[in-house]
Amino acid sequence: MGAVEFDSPPVSIFTRLTHLAGMAFALGRGDDVNAMHAPEYYDRLWAQFTDRLPGVTVDWRGLYSSWEPDKETLYQLDSDIHLTDPASVDALDSWDGEDIEEVRERISPWFGNKFSDRRDQPPADWIDRYQYYTLWEIFEKVATVFREESRYEALSTIHTNLLETIEENLPPERDRPTAVLAGFSDVENPYVYTVDTPGFLTAHVRPLAPTDAFGDEVSSGDAVDMEMLLEADPDVIFVLGGMHPETEMPGIREGLRTHAVGQHLSAVEADGIYAQGARYQGPILNLFQLEMTAKQLYPEHFGEWPTYTEGPYPEIPADEQLFDRQAVADIITGDSNA
Repeated sequence: MGAVEFDSPPVSIFTRLTHLAGMAFALGRGDDVNAMHAPEYYDRLWAQFTDRLPGVTVDWRGLYSSWEPDKETLYQLDSDIHLTDPASVDALDSWDGEDIEEVRERISPWFGNKFSDRRDQPPADWIDRYQYYTLWEIFEKVATVFREESRYEALSTIHTNLLETIEENLPPERDRPTAVLAGFSDVENPYVYTVDTPGFLTAHVRPLAPTDAFGDEVSSGDAVDMEMLLEADPDVIFVLGGMHPETEMPGIREGLRTHAVGQHLSAVEADGIYAQGARYQGPILNLFQLEMTAKQLYPEHFGEWPTYTEGPYPEIPADEQLFDRQAVADIITGDSNA
């Protein structure tokens, strides 16, 4: 971004991707977001998790859907910050560098990072000056903009403690299953995402260190057919968006179980088909997804993961929770000493 200055902490917040909207949410500013990608979809998905945080709500319904933002609408929104990676907007055919600069000068600064998702290359004009960050490094910078460093520190401590719990209890490498992330909008040709790809899209999987089922055979995000999936034969399949109310997890499991090829998958035979949440996760979803992935991969080390069919994030017995829900809720709502 270069030097970015604000006279005071921003109030109205334009976002495009949900990892950044999730950061505003984590800082108690979720209701100040005025735009995001697919707001109706992600409002319902986020609610699956906020249901387990006492006193925490967010309502993103009816916001401007900003996957490909219109410059005129940005003028109308008149946001105090565009919590959005300008390089990702510049990559759109409808935008160029002059448009990016115009918005920065006449409305408000851009502040965000997208291409750290998979360490992808940004547009050519940005390559020499682009920086890659982890999810929590981005979150720290966002917290600084909003002068919410204490909230960040409190959540970061919970995150660090969770990672330490995971590291201390990981089984030996020889006992770790092979795994893949997959999207099953088409059972015949699912999109697959490798679990060891650098970037924040796998920030909830890499710390658990499963073995990637595909290795170098596919690129993350490729569509594969069922024969290729069987050749890789993962022990565990994580279903992207599986916790969204519109996703039929029982139907996906049954579709694989009755498929002429899919029924032979080790993950199918061992009931290793698990729902996941969002890849563009903010810090709060990252905490939940670290916990759920730990239980899905290693129930004997982190406690059983309930068979998920529908509804919000399952109730986990207090003594089997890997982080304190009330502590997280108090940080978001401002009821803690953070």
